Amino acid sequence: MASSKKLLPSDLPAYVEAKLKSWVQPCRHLTLALSGGMDSVALLDILVQLRTSLHFPLSAVHVNHQISSNSADWAEFCTRLCAGHHIPFQVIKVDLKRVPGESLEALARDARYRVFAEQQTDFILLAQHLDDQAETLLLQLLRGAGAKGLSAMGAMSEEGTETLRYLRPLLDVPRGVILDYAALRGLHWVEDESNADISYDRNYLRHRVMPELEKRFPGYRVTFARASRNLAESAQLSDDLARLDLATAVVNGNLRVDALRNLSGARARNLLRYWLAELGIPMPSAGRLENLLQQLCSARDDAQVHISMGDTVIRRYRGEVHLEKKTLAPLLEPALIWSLQDMPDLPWSGGGLVFERTTGQGLSLARLTAAPVTIRLRQGGERLRPDCLRPTRSLKNLLREAGMPPWQRQRLPLLFSGESLAFVPGVGIDCEFRAQEGESGVIVKLERAI
Repeated sequence: MASSKKLLPSDLPAYVEAKLKSWVQPCRHLTLALSGGMDSVALLDILVQLRTSLHFPLSAVHVNHQISSNSADWAEFCTRLCAGHHIPFQVIKVDLKRVPGESLEALARDARYRVFAEQQTDFILLAQHLDDQAETLLLQLLRGAGAKGLSAMGAMSEEGTETLRYLRPLLDVPRGVILDYAALRGLHWVEDESNADISYDRNYLRHRVMPELEKRFPGYRVTFARASRNLAESAQLSDDLARLDLATAVVNGNLRVDALRNLSGARARNLLRYWLAELGIPMPSAGRLENLLQQLCSARDDAQVHISMGDTVIRRYRGEVHLEKKTLAPLLEPALIWSLQDMPDLPWSGGGLVFERTTGQGLSLARLTAAPVTIRLRQGGERLRPDCLRPTRSLKNLLREAGMPPWQRQRLPLLFSGESLAFVPGVGIDCEFRAQEGESGVIVKLERAI
């Protein structure tokens, strides 16, 4: 297939067909994000032509943001369009709650992607094109984004989900070619009046900046796309390096401060940024990230480092960086009865307990279940004997020796058999409840939400 800059409007169906053949196996379900605008209507027309020969079920979804007074008309247009092609279709309304300092465009985008993530499909198809890519790159550059942000969009991406993939088969196609294809096919579409409102940053670039760029640099779209791909490669290399550093820098889910100190500034920031992203923490600004790194690495060893970041608290304790949610549920009052099932969500503990059946390891099931098994919190005065060669000891001292941070000790789920303490996460199993060789047992793990 010829490159997109030589692409004729009549070539578009064959161009998209080649893309889909390389991405999608037969019988995989494709769902088009249909706005009703020219781009998505053109892509719908192409997909209708290809669905039989490529053997894929096709559906469409329209997200009604309820911003414009014409929103209902656009949804009705999309409904009629899909009905005419016998395409399963749904309209999803979203309510956008304005957040101070956040753009309406960003809120709408986030709402759309939440809807897409809920679709029962294999792929979401988006009609974004080469002009969209150029605008996105320039917007991100103006916002001071790093290499990952400047990577802009990918033709195929997962974007926050392990099972749902997003496909953009027109991403290397200029908008003008798509417009000519729509005219060639006699297609009709709706126009969002907000697209002409230059108070929105993207529209300002589209109507005022990009036309001037094209006069002087007519090939800027392709050049921007190439720059975006180069930056995506740089971002991937940074992630690869962070994963290598992470392999030795994390102990029990916590980041070692000495590992950060031993790296160059750029590499330490890269590691910290990657670790936070892997844990789902909203990315701080460059200045906030630098300040966080300085506090973690430069404060005295006995300093109480306590940094708020959104709904997360970042602390340092005994040379390790710990994260926890601010908004944990109230502490448990009555004991929870355990009936040999996983309890992955204990909101008051910041995580949950996972149980793995074994033989000759962990807790003895027979001895554990000889009395009612409950999960309780510390009340004070608990004792445990994790070492059969030593006497019973106070849980307070055991927790201190285990390096359990003070703020976690009161929320620690303790496993009791009757009135006997059998297991404490991070400390161990009481000697009396250890499974013997050949005996049915269970290994208990505390998995924290962060």
